[in-house]
Amino acid sequence: MSINRRKFLGISALGSGALALTQDIFGRSRIQDDLEYDLPKVIRDLKPMVDDVVPITVEERKQRIAKAQQLMDQQKIDAIFMEGTASSFYFTGMRWGQSERTFGLVIPASGAIAYVCPKFEEDRARELIKPDFGDDVRCWEEHESPYALIAGIVKDRGTKHKRIGIEERVRFFIADGIKKDAPGFEIVDATPVTAGCRMYKSKAEIALMQKASDVTIEAYKATFATIRPGMPQAEFSSNLSAAFRKLGYSGGALVLVGKYSAIPHGTIVPQTIKEGDVLLVDGGTSVEGYASDITRTIVVGKPTQRQTEVWNFEKRAQDAAFAAIKIGATCESVDAAARAVIENAGFGKNYKLPGLPHRTGHGIGLEGHEWTNFVRGNKTLIAPGMCFSDEPTIAIPGEFGIRLEDCLYIGEDGPHFFSKLSKSIEAPFG
Repeated sequence: MSINRRKFLGISALGSGALALTQDIFGRSRIQDDLEYDLPKVIRDLKPMVDDVVPITVEERKQRIAKAQQLMDQQKIDAIFMEGTASSFYFTGMRWGQSERTFGLVIPASGAIAYVCPKFEEDRARELIKPDFGDDVRCWEEHESPYALIAGIVKDRGTKHKRIGIEERVRFFIADGIKKDAPGFEIVDATPVTAGCRMYKSKAEIALMQKASDVTIEAYKATFATIRPGMPQAEFSSNLSAAFRKLGYSGGALVLVGKYSAIPHGTIVPQTIKEGDVLLVDGGTSVEGYASDITRTIVVGKPTQRQTEVWNFEKRAQDAAFAAIKIGATCESVDAAARAVIENAGFGKNYKLPGLPHRTGHGIGLEGHEWTNFVRGNKTLIAPGMCFSDEPTIAIPGEFGIRLEDCLYIGEDGPHFFSKLSKSIEAPFG
């Protein structure tokens, strides 16, 4: 559920042995973590899961650009501009990030991609730009306007509609600057183009998401085996991050204990795991940029009848959502199916607590949360290639919360989970 992966290091909880100061061959000091003797054996025994990862090919990225250009033509857009964030990586394999200095790329409806870059960073940009995705890098000095360069690229590539699409992650000051430096052009939303590509995953993307899910489950299994009463929340988090690293990835999770499990996105209050506590773990990793997002909720020790009943209602809600996922059905129908189970069990309606306080699921891909959502009012039709989380929650403020989250993809024959579902409150990994 959490859009921002939280990597809790928990160094203090592990004691002074968690970090060791060592020296390299030149006598320079460096910090080395995850020393073998500091990790639980179940985590030390994990092996990297990296050998069979197949990156997205240049040819597939070129096909994405071609599809984007077709969609631009349909939407009557001459070009789209994006910063160096997830969409840039999707189309070109290059990330830059965001700062107060404008860097980005223009994908025209016809012609080659071009980049806009601060002049003093040109060398770095040319290192990062893949050779198959253009070498037209237009630079601006600190006193010059990058927006005029963007408008110039669009004009150079040819205009039919006088419309420039802006990717949704582009900051307002950039969009506003383009508008001012491109008189006569209409500035429009590029989401029909970017989401029109990214929302439908290829087999290669689904394979990477499957790998991310498999890695997450293995990290969870090992870390759940380290749970003990009295364990600080931060120590569990640190064990989980170490498990991901042993598997060859960076990852982590939101970890919530006891009554704090009823707060969907957590709290800053430090927590300690005790016998009888509900423990909710929500997180994942990414493989070649493609995210996983899995939540498991258990009870430390023997669950009460109340905890088991609520857990079972949550399981039924997750199952009901999955059963409603059919090609051609609306996204909102999935939310309605899960919500009906929870409301019929006597919990609150319309997001009221105790009950389900959020949508039933979100899209997932290069970002942990992306298009589109299982939520009331979303009449987008479910189609092959879409990927979602299925994660209704039952939150009971002051008591506990239960969330089960597994992600899925839509095949030609319907939905398929990436992960094996929890079987019961005592069997979180099927």
